[in-house]
Amino acid sequence: MATFFGEVLPVFSRAVEEEEEDEDEEIRRELEGRREITIQWCTGSRASTESSLDLSFTCSTFLIAVGQNAVGFLNSFVQCSGSWEIIGAVTLWNERVKGTDTVNRQFPTDSSCLLYRLTSNPMVFGNIQKRNLEVIILSSCSVTEYKSPSSISNITVPFLRALKTSAFQETPHCPLLEQPNVISGLSAAVLSYCQVRQIPAVLYHCYSDVTTLDSLTIEAFRPLLACKSLVSFVKDTSRSAEILKQLVDMSKIQSNLYT
Repeated sequence: MATFFGEVLPVFSRAVEEEEEDEDEEIRRELEGRREITIQWCTGSRASTESSLDLSFTCSTFLIAVGQNAVGFLNSFVQCSGSWEIIGAVTLWNERVKGTDTVNRQFPTDSSCLLYRLTSNPMVFGNIQKRNLEVIILSSCSVTEYKSPSSISNITVPFLRALKTSAFQETPHCPLLEQPNVISGLSAAVLSYCQVRQIPAVLYHCYSDVTTLDSLTIEAFRPLLACKSLVSFVKDTSRSAEILKQLVDMSKIQSNLYT
C-alpha cells in the first residue's frame, strides 16, 4: 500500500545516448562558427575601398532600405535620378542563405544587402563621420502587426508611420507611430544606434496588406521624396513608373517559377 499518495519522484527519461548529444553539440558549434558577416566588394571599387578603410569620410545622407518594397521604392524613385553603382554587398551566412553572389542580385535576401554610391560623389566610407550625418530608414510589414484602438477597416492601406531620434529636427512626412506599436529587427537596431549616439535619424515604416513586392506599397513611400535630404539628389523621376512596372513584372515572373 502506498504511503505517499501523489509523490513526485526525480525520474528521468533519456531518449538519446551521450555520444549523440556530443555530436549534436559539435554540429551546433560548427553552425555558430559559420554564421558570420562577409563583405563582397565589386572589382572596380575594391581598391578604392581598401585604401580608404582607415579614413573617416563625410556622408551627408545614409539611406537604408529593409525589405523588397522599401528597396523597390529606392530603385524606382531615387536611383533612377542620377548615376548609381553597386560597390559591394554585405551577407550574413546562415542555414537559410548559403549563396555568396549577392552583388548580382537586384533584390537581396533577408540576410544580405547591397551597397550603392552616387558616381558623382564616389567617396566610400570605411568609417562614417557622424558629424552632419542624417540617417533615413525605410521598412515595411504586414498591417496585421499594426495596433490601433479604432478598426483597421477605417484606415486606408498601405500607410506610413514614423519614428525618429531626439536629434532629428525635421518634421516627419507622416504621422508618428502610436503606442503600443513596436518596431523590431534591423530597422530598430539602426534607429537605436543613432539614438544612443545622438545621430539625426528617422524611420519610415509602411504597413501594407501585401507582403510581396507591390506597386501600391512602393507608391506609399512617395511622399518621402519631399524630404530635405532626398530633394538634393532626386532630380528626375520621369522614368519611375516604367522602372516600377518592370520591377513588379519581374517579381511576378520569378514568383511563378517557384509556384
